[in-house]
Amino acid sequence: MSIPFSIAIDGPAGAGKGTLARRLADHYRLNLLDTGLTYRAVAHALLRLGLPLDNVSAAETAARQVDPAKLDRAVLSAHAVGEAASKVAVIPSVRRILVEKQRDFARTPPGAVLDGRDIGTVVCPDADVKLYVTASAEVRAKRRLDEIESIGGTANFDEILADIVRRDERDMGRVDSPLKPAVDAHLLDTSEMAIEAAFLAARAIIDDVLAKRNKA
Repeated sequence: MSIPFSIAIDGPAGAGKGTLARRLADHYRLNLLDTGLTYRAVAHALLRLGLPLDNVSAAETAARQVDPAKLDRAVLSAHAVGEAASKVAVIPSVRRILVEKQRDFARTPPGAVLDGRDIGTVVCPDADVKLYVTASAEVRAKRRLDEIESIGGTANFDEILADIVRRDERDMGRVDSPLKPAVDAHLLDTSEMAIEAAFLAARAIIDDVLAKRNKA
């Protein structure tokens, strides 16, 4: 692929978009970016320095230092970092800085799979393929519970469900870059779909776009 090929994957937490993004990036040999990690990187920097999460100038400085190609998922996946990230993600100037970095990443050959909340609508509105991956809140809560229990943890289903509903409302209700499907996105509801079926459905969509592009 001489011209960078971009795949935008949006959707709420726990719908399976991260797993799907990794599978597609591997299959098509594209770069991969979980855009949520860029916000977590800013939050992690502020936490490490002991700075308030609403310190706009410090958050902007941290955002400028983020390298999307060098994000440590293991460090940034901590729950406290995620909670902090939701606070820095509402700062408009931080969003602008990180969105530009995400766009640069998508434009780097051979292209990329970007997974997040506003990829098809804001970050890459001209993406070659846009997927919106969703699932019911109950299914997503059950998946999260299973995930926690699989590593020996314990959690309460109702609390997880309430947290997911709150997060959905926050993501969909924010003024700046709300979570919503792009008008030309392909909808994949994984409520009753295993990851393999979602992967094959996404591949069919992407292969069709690639075939048309190669003929052009």
